[in-house]
Amino acid sequence: MENAIVLAAGSGRKVWPYGEFRQKCTIPIANKPIVRRTVENLLEIGCQRIIVVVGHHAQQVRGAVGDIPNVVFVTQQTLDGTASAALIAVEHLEAEPYLVIHGDTVTTSENLRNFVKAFCASDVEAAALVQPLGSEDASDWLCAGIGTADGNNGSLSTVTGIEGHPRGGSYRLCGVYAFQSSATPYLLRNPGIVTSVPVGGMPPPESEIAQSLQLMIDDGRTVLAVQTSDFFVDVDKPWHVLEANRRCVEYLAKQVTEDRIADGAKISDAAEINGHVVLGKNTVIGPRVVVNGTLIAGANNNITNGAILHGNIYVGDQCRISDYCDVESSAIGNRCIIGHGAEMSGVLFDKVYLYHYCEMSGVFGCATDIGAATVCGTLRFDDKDTPIQVEGRYEVPPSGANATYMGDYCRTGVNAIIMPGRRIGSYSVVGPGVILYDDVPSKTMVMAKQELITKPWGPERYGW
Repeated sequence: MENAIVLAAGSGRKVWPYGEFRQKCTIPIANKPIVRRTVENLLEIGCQRIIVVVGHHAQQVRGAVGDIPNVVFVTQQTLDGTASAALIAVEHLEAEPYLVIHGDTVTTSENLRNFVKAFCASDVEAAALVQPLGSEDASDWLCAGIGTADGNNGSLSTVTGIEGHPRGGSYRLCGVYAFQSSATPYLLRNPGIVTSVPVGGMPPPESEIAQSLQLMIDDGRTVLAVQTSDFFVDVDKPWHVLEANRRCVEYLAKQVTEDRIADGAKISDAAEINGHVVLGKNTVIGPRVVVNGTLIAGANNNITNGAILHGNIYVGDQCRISDYCDVESSAIGNRCIIGHGAEMSGVLFDKVYLYHYCEMSGVFGCATDIGAATVCGTLRFDDKDTPIQVEGRYEVPPSGANATYMGDYCRTGVNAIIMPGRRIGSYSVVGPGVILYDDVPSKTMVMAKQELITKPWGPERYGW
């Protein structure tokens, strides 16, 4: 499989507050843009020509992968669906098989390799990667029915039909497809709307590749179904950013079976290391640091003076983690500061400062400054998960429901309290003393209005 098409043009509205001012496909997962991870995986499994379809915030995608050889870009002028996007790229390919993969998916090269291997071993015109839904709600996804059919080498697992956001189901489409060139006309015949929906379903007028698969099935063509063999996250909602980082850091940590210390890196004899560490050049672990788990840190980091790290932690370059802070399993960007008494769990994008005494849990955007004593609530009094409104529809995330989701370039004042499951748009401020019960739109400041009582006081109050 030498040809691959990466779809990275969509507007990413559902992932707010992260898709408004950045292309969703460039959201960092373990400090690397999603689309770059995807392209590197494709190169690893042998793809030699990769066409990236861009549109919304196209320059950000070019900046993320433009330095990689064998990558070319085409532009989707009208964001009218994935089938239309794929067709734009297919025009630049010869009559050969090709992969199509959504640029907002996070997985491993093993998953893609197994998918390609299964497709090449079967005599079919199309294949789709599918994943068991587990505890997830079928109505949140494009779903597939799975059955069996006879093939040249025995029975095949096949897609028996697709249904958009159904009321029930067992498998969802992952947004990874393989096609022979003979299947391309089905992309062209796509009606521009998903007609395979439940009664009362209301699909938007967009050309989904899934509907092209349904056209093939209706014509008696076999569509191979290949189940995921490793983790797979479709970054569609803000909590998927948290999940994708967690799953990716766990995966990277499992690859670490021994300590790896680069030139100039040091570990103090007064540090307590209970696990494995991977340290980039000139990274220092200083006195009284406790590491319980796997730590992967880049170059020029200073981890010192009683910092406590537990779980799987991935750190970028040029960070300071110090002064008795407490960091649980996290992905931490470049040039971040986690300082005195700060507690952190989740994801920090680049240059996030937790300077002093705060408790943060969730995803925090680039260049965000957290005021002292800012606290994120993570446990409701009723012990339930927080429903989060996405595009006017309330959903209860299967994980990360009570985390905080803060966009890029934000600030909080001292003693701000953020209630569970709140989202804060980019370029926004949560002022000092605010108890935040509602989401904050982008480019908004929220301040507390204080009522004061002033009255006379003095020595006479004490009998003088």
